[in-house]
Amino acid sequence: MKYLCLVYLDAEHWNACPDADCADYARELADSGRMLAAEPLHGTHTATTVRVRNGQVTLFDGPFAETREMLAGFYLVDAKDLNEAIRIAAGIPPARHGSVEVRPVRELQVAPVVQMR
Repeated sequence: MKYLCLVYLDAEHWNACPDADCADYARELADSGRMLAAEPLHGTHTATTVRVRNGQVTLFDGPFAETREMLAGFYLVDAKDLNEAIRIAAGIPPARHGSVEVRPVRELQVAPVVQMR
């Protein structure tokens, strides 16, 4: 099952974890076959939030939510269950400075496409 591990850090700890530590852990997960993707994000000052209401697009600079911790990156992993995903998340180096939210990935439920001839 796929799990998304969302890494959150506050501004004080944004650069507290060296990139090399994160890359080493990602390599370890990749070598075990559990890594699907992982990327760090630029700071929230580079973010743009998009909302569409009644057909109108509105843009906001930065994240829309007011919070101390901001999304700093993610790891998309393949784990046998939530317990394994939690163990993986606990090993993510920035977890020592912020938090990691673990969420199962769900597949879209769509009706099969019927082809007419």
